[in-house]
Amino acid sequence: MVVISLSRYQHRNAMPCKTSFVRSDNLALPFLGLTSRPSALELPLFTSKVSAGFPSPADDHLEASIDLNQLCIHNPPATFFVRVEGHSMTGAGINDGDMLVVDRSLPAKHNSIVVAVVDGEVTVKCLDLSHGVVCLRAKNPDYPDLPIKEGMDLHIWGVVAHVVRSLPT
Repeated sequence: MVVISLSRYQHRNAMPCKTSFVRSDNLALPFLGLTSRPSALELPLFTSKVSAGFPSPADDHLEASIDLNQLCIHNPPATFFVRVEGHSMTGAGINDGDMLVVDRSLPAKHNSIVVAVVDGEVTVKCLDLSHGVVCLRAKNPDYPDLPIKEGMDLHIWGVVAHVVRSLPT
């Protein structure tokens, strides 16, 4: 029997940890210091849509504001960020260099994108729980899936909730 455990998250009052990295074939995990609550930073939000096809007249007025912490971080003490290194998840829209917002309080379900540790190696993959078998699936046909077999140690660190990508400037 394969045991899947969801690692416990740190309490909101935990001491910040120093930045360090854990590397695997496709993920560089910088452990960023924890804070008790992300600071509010309200930024302008224009409620009109931006055309990605034909240009449309722009609305020249601000209609609301948005705090990205409120949008992306629903459970601060259970949330951490990791930077992706590699190309095994490009089919899921996760590219090399992207920052993942990972929530440890979300349940890992079939087809969830998860950050997992398999026999001490950290990875980000799609959790496949079909057919009574546990498998971590790559979302790039050039990379192999990772079936979890008897005797392997699998820990789900959290579910990927958001992807943050910087565009070239």
